[in-house]
Amino acid sequence: MSIQPVILAGGTGTRLWPLSRELYPKQVIRLLDDLSLLQATLERVALLPGVLPPVIVVGEEHRFLVKNQVEELGTFPRYHLLLESAGRNTAPAVCGAALYGRQHVGDDAVLLVLPADHLVTRPEAFVKAVTRAEVLARDGYLTTFGIVPERPETGYGYIARGQGSRVEKFVEKPDLETAKEYVASGRYFWNSGMFAFTIETLVQEMERYAPQIVESMKEAVARGTSDGVFFRFASEQMARCPSDSIDYALMEKTDRAAMVEADMGWSDIGSWQTLYEVSDKDDRGNVLHGDVVAEDVENCLIRAEDTLVAALGLRDTMILETADAVLVAPLERSQDVKKIVERLKKEGRDEFRFHRTVYRPWGSYTSLELAGRFQIKRISVNPGAKLSLQMHHHRHEHWVVVAGTARVTVGDEEILLFENQSTYIPAGCRHRLENPGVIPLELIEVQIGSYLGEDDIVRFDDVYGRQEETAGASRQDAQ
Repeated sequence: MSIQPVILAGGTGTRLWPLSRELYPKQVIRLLDDLSLLQATLERVALLPGVLPPVIVVGEEHRFLVKNQVEELGTFPRYHLLLESAGRNTAPAVCGAALYGRQHVGDDAVLLVLPADHLVTRPEAFVKAVTRAEVLARDGYLTTFGIVPERPETGYGYIARGQGSRVEKFVEKPDLETAKEYVASGRYFWNSGMFAFTIETLVQEMERYAPQIVESMKEAVARGTSDGVFFRFASEQMARCPSDSIDYALMEKTDRAAMVEADMGWSDIGSWQTLYEVSDKDDRGNVLHGDVVAEDVENCLIRAEDTLVAALGLRDTMILETADAVLVAPLERSQDVKKIVERLKKEGRDEFRFHRTVYRPWGSYTSLELAGRFQIKRISVNPGAKLSLQMHHHRHEHWVVVAGTARVTVGDEEILLFENQSTYIPAGCRHRLENPGVIPLELIEVQIGSYLGEDDIVRFDDVYGRQEETAGASRQDAQ
């Protein structure tokens, strides 16, 4: 008997733009303290007695971000990363994790399904709620966690409690008047999106109510491939799988739904206003982060990531600054940030997808300037890490080491470069960059050429298994 955590780490958190991007989503951002939401979730899971190594379901393009954060935390020496080639919502993700878990821990293990991007401020209450949910799960129930509502909230779905622990019904996000009625009744709870059930019960009920999802994910697991901590669901089978949430596909249909009442200081951090509400405030009701100068400002959220932000005479406003974007809006309009992201997508802009700093398995790079025929980058390589052996058809590169030691392969030659030394990589030449030292390697790269697109990359060898990304590589695949 054991608890198998399943952490859902997909999604992009579009309402938290410009901090959250498609390639740097909210679950890996440090929004409140030194831990990301994903890392905080793992720390919380580690408090459970007898917990098994976690299974984390994540999109293919976030795999190294998540892997690095799990290993940086160090709480779980063993873990599994299940990779989705395409997001198909939570029902396929949970079903796939259950079918994968069946092969490793058996049908009687209790799956504890947790989104990676939730905040819980009372972890001891979380542990008690999970203990109660485990009992119900072992009695054959599909158990969800109903959060005791702190206020009428229109941004969450609700659960109506029936007899005992049974769920009477799930309801959609209500209008304000309906939400007030729900809270006043004492029978309605916020739907947390967290669940507990045995693998056997889940698969049985999924086969009853969502057989196409089960069939597709059985094939996706059977034809999936392992690569260290990674397990890739077969992409063709995942593409054929219906896209649906676990709520719609199963929980709203089953007659075996139960609920555990939980008062654990929960929030899904679904918008900037939510983050404002759960954050510590100064004596004027402001949440200020970074290099901020505020004069005659009240009840505002102001976050500076890259440069000084000065605000004067503002009320109930949010200002979010990053290196390449600034968002200014009334706090009450925070749910509408997704409209900005949708517009950026329609206009073909990059700012919805990635930051100027892009994180890779070996470190990161930051685009400092991009013009017609040149680009300047700051590159940071982790100790012991190396980039792929690669070549470019259209651009030349100049590297200047500013800190650390670089081992550079240029053609058939291998050289060591130290601080204030440089080298030149001509177009068409195979090359590789490596950090043989024990401190981060920092260098400046100047690219010059007629075409600077990041799809101009051919990989010949890569320790991270990214050869499959070479064709049609996008900006984040560079290096």
